[in-house]
Amino acid sequence: MPVKSQRPVDLAREHGISAQSVRNYERDGVLPPAERTASGYRRYTPVHAAALRAFLALVPAHGYAVAGEVLRAVGADDVDGALRAVDASHAQLLRDRETLDGVAAAVAVLAGPLPPPVAGPLPIGAVAHRLGVRPATLRKWERAGILTPERDRASRQRVYGPADVRDAELAHLLRRGGYLLAHIAAVVRQVRDAGGPEALADSLSAWRARLTARGRAMLFAAGRLDAYLRTRAET
Repeated sequence: MPVKSQRPVDLAREHGISAQSVRNYERDGVLPPAERTASGYRRYTPVHAAALRAFLALVPAHGYAVAGEVLRAVGADDVDGALRAVDASHAQLLRDRETLDGVAAAVAVLAGPLPPPVAGPLPIGAVAHRLGVRPATLRKWERAGILTPERDRASRQRVYGPADVRDAELAHLLRRGGYLLAHIAAVVRQVRDAGGPEALADSLSAWRARLTARGRAMLFAAGRLDAYLRTRAET
């Protein structure tokens, strides 16, 4: 039984995109090369339709770059390579969730009692004494990207402003909670970028909702990718 062929506009109509977009996806290797009629028109098959559905489902789940990598790997019969790219994206989502959990824990910590803020810059020894740690510990946190103290122009010694001291106190509390330095660095950056723990707390629910939406998009995309693989195997 002959395979029913479709035009670019037929594939495009299902997804509300342009026929040119379909042709561009073929050009970029996202869709398999299409056969041509004697007059030069493209003829797409159910394999192309399944590939397009998979790609457009993968984009919101994994991003354009990963979606393209996956479809091109499948087109090259490198299924392992395609699944490896999907696995890496899932691992990144897990890391994002762990960062969110760490930030949420940090916000909870900051909601509790903290030492009173400092009035002005402090030298490294004073900050270490305030926290009950050694100066070497603060330098280690700096190398890990947790702290970014400025240097005194004359002495070139580290000086810690109020925000630096806050970051050091947050890092100290999280370190005592068992967090690794790399994770603490991510948490402190989030607090710093948000402009403080209060502003960050307001964004946590929206951040979690985005991760949940991405996770569900990954589930949907997995079904579409599996359908594409099965369609290829059946033809």
